[in-house]
Formats: sequence, structure tokens, C-alpha cells
Amino acid sequence: MTDTCNIWVIDDDRSIRWVLERTLKQADINVRTFDNADTILKLLESEIPDAIISDVRMPGIDGLQLLEMLGERYPDLPVIIMTAHSDLDSAVSAYQGGAFEYLPKPFDVDEAMELVNRAVQHSRTLRDTTTNIPDDIASNSSPEIIGEAVSMQEVFRAIGRLSRSKITVLINGESGTGKELVARALHRHSPRTNEAFIALNTAAIPRDLLESELFGHERGSFTGAQSSRSGRFEQADGGTLFLDEIGDMPAELQTRLLRVLSDGEFYRVGGHSPIKVDVRIIAATHQNLEERVKEGQFREDLFHRLNVIRVHMPPLRDRQEDIALLARHFLADAAKELGVEIKQLDTDTARYLTQQDWPGNVRELENICRWLTVMSPGQIIHMDDLPAELKQATKTSNTSDDWEASLRRWADTQFSQSETSLLDDAVPRFERVMIEIALKHTGGRRQDAAKLLGWGRNTLTRKIKELGMEEPTAGAA
Repeated sequence: MTDTCNIWVIDDDRSIRWVLERTLKQADINVRTFDNADTILKLLESEIPDAIISDVRMPGIDGLQLLEMLGERYPDLPVIIMTAHSDLDSAVSAYQGGAFEYLPKPFDVDEAMELVNRAVQHSRTLRDTTTNIPDDIASNSSPEIIGEAVSMQEVFRAIGRLSRSKITVLINGESGTGKELVARALHRHSPRTNEAFIALNTAAIPRDLLESELFGHERGSFTGAQSSRSGRFEQADGGTLFLDEIGDMPAELQTRLLRVLSDGEFYRVGGHSPIKVDVRIIAATHQNLEERVKEGQFREDLFHRLNVIRVHMPPLRDRQEDIALLARHFLADAAKELGVEIKQLDTDTARYLTQQDWPGNVRELENICRWLTVMSPGQIIHMDDLPAELKQATKTSNTSDDWEASLRRWADTQFSQSETSLLDDAVPRFERVMIEIALKHTGGRRQDAAKLLGWGRNTLTRKIKELGMEEPTAGAA
């Protein structure tokens, strides 16, 4: 930024104020810090900063209340909301309240700086314009969608940004990752929240019945059609239709679906009068639709109609930091469902669960927690209490020990050959592998990869240059 800018930081946590003040001042940014939101309302009458960074939970006026007040009085002022509660409800509430961005704690200072730079640019671009920001704050919580992993924060952000939209969304991810939960959250936090949410798994309906299930039928249109019946499109009129496993839809129905998306109308099976509907489509698949298109199994024009906004649900094996959190949640849910006391995982068992691959993803973990609630004899769940199939699914060897053993063998061989300065060779090779895998897991997004590695973004960028690595081409940020 060429001009000196002014940022206000509001947080009742002194350490957070200190970190942000130090970071921003190092970037030649003027900073004022406050331990409550009440103070700044009077100051805003005489001075407007370029952006505000505010915590959510504070004594007196909290962050969301402040956000609402600022949206009414200073609609062009960007507000970055911080919260230690890294969940969907916090993100959606922030975005629906008009927040410029959402910054979950603990945060990387490079990420905070990037958001500040964007906020200031936004502020200066819109300073002479007027925007209307709605003041409705989401009150519904979504405890079934839990995640502190970077990839889940991206999902929360997407839901928040889409909360005032009726745009078509495509959700992709492996089976059991929670695609329908995201679809329901998108509907619940949308302007259509009071209308119907209709879900249909296209892979679960026999091929010859799917057309009638989607579009309905008239009496006598086929054998067994004793009366007229509305289909899922009519049932979802005004609301949302969730089409799960869209990649399995037969080709002829893909054509009919494309026509509905294009024209907003269709005919029942055996019908002659067009039926107009206003339906938001959210589709989901575990398949690679681009590959299906190349193979001629999925219409390219329909793919582009559906792929307006894409949300990726990460597999559970890439969310290790969420596994214990999810397990506690599912154990509590199962206890409530069965009317028993909540059971707890001991440390070894919790650690063991985080080391599993979970091919069935979140759904598999939920089922295991329900099984443990019923079958575990005590209130504390030990390794011996786990079902046999989970213990048999142990990775062939302990990954950490296996890796260290390989390293020891390699080092022993090198030293026996009188190799010198071994670390000068080993450390860059190790860092290169770690960077490559981190970028792979984040789709090439450097900010997220840096978080996985425990570095700042600037450190990652410097390492990539030092190691002579190629620039990531997909989703670099």
C-alpha cells in the first residue's frame, strides 16, 4: 500500500491486540487498539479508519452487534471478524451481518496482513459509494458441521458467502464426507430457508422410476399410475432441490434436467401442460465429473450449468485435527439419543482414531461412536473397547516409527560411505517433500499449505524460491 492507512483493532484479549498492533506497525500501518466496542462508536463520529478488526465475544457490545451498527451507519467500512469458535455458525453469522472477512483464531499473521490489505483496497475503492448491508444475523446453529481444519474453514466461508444467494452449487467429495449436511446448511442460511428442502439420491432410485420421481406423472401415463402425482421439482417449488450423486443420472434425464435449468419449466410424465417452477438446485457427487464428461457419460452443457459454484468436502483423513472433536460430538449425540451418560475416549484411543484412514469418512466415525456408546462397558473408552474391524484396520505399521526407521537406515548407509555435510543434502530434500505434499493437500493454495507446515506464507514463498521448486499452477494464492 502506498498511502499510510489506519486500522482499528478491538479485542478484550490483550495478547491478541499486542500481536496485531506489532504486526501492522511493522508494515507502516497506523494502529489503534481497544478492549471493547463501546469506545469506538463515539470516536467514529470524528474519525473513520480504513478497516476494523473485531473479536466476536467481548463484554458490552459484542462483535456481531457492532457489525450490525456499523452496517447501518458506515456501510462502506470493511470489518474483519475474529473468533476462536471455528464453526459454521460463526462464519455464517459474520458474513450475513455484513463482515468483509472472517478470521478464525489462532491465525497466521501473514493471513491477517493479507486480509487487512484487501480490506483497505476495498474500502478505498468503495469510499464514495453506498451499499446496503442487511442486518439479519443467523440464529440457527449447525453443530452437525464441525471443523477446525483449514479445508473446513473454506467450506464455512463458502456457505457464508452464499448465504444471500440462490445460485446453483455443486458439492464434490467422497462418500460419507457430509455433502448433504452442507446442502442443508446452504438452504438453511439462504433467503429460501422457510421454503421446502427436498433431497433425492439419484443413484438410489431405479432407472425406470427416476423420471417420474423427479418430474411427477399423470394418471395412466404408465402401468401402475393409478393417480396423478407431483414430482420432486414441484415439491421443491420456491425452495431447494438437492440432487445427490448427480454423476449417476441417466443420459436421457440429464437432457430433461438441463431443459428445466434453462427454461424453468417441465412436463410431467404423460402430461401435456408445462409446469413452471422456481427451484434452486444444489447437486453433489463423489465422482470426477470432468472425467465423466470426457468419457461421454455426462453432458458437458449440464456440467457447466451445475458447476457455477463448487464446494469441496475434504475426506476425514485430511482433517486429522478434527477427528477427536467430531468423536466427542458424536459420542454426545449418541448418548442423548439413547438416554445414557456421555462416554469419553482415553488419550491412547483418541490418538489411535486420529491415525486411521477412515475410508467411510465422517459417516464411518459417527457409526463407530454410536457402536461404542452401546457396547463399551465403562464410561471411559479404551483401546480394547474398539470394534474388531477397526483394530484390524490398523495401518500395517506405525507410520512415524516406519519413517524414522527408514531415515536411520539411509543415514547409516550414507555415513558408512564417508559422506559428509549430510544435513545440507537431507534437510532441503525433506522440506521439498513436505512442501509438495502440503500444496497437494490444499490444491496449490500457499496460504493454507503454510498453515499445514506451521509456517507463515512469506516463509513458504521463500523456501519455494530457495529450493528452485516450480510455481504451483492450480489454485495458487
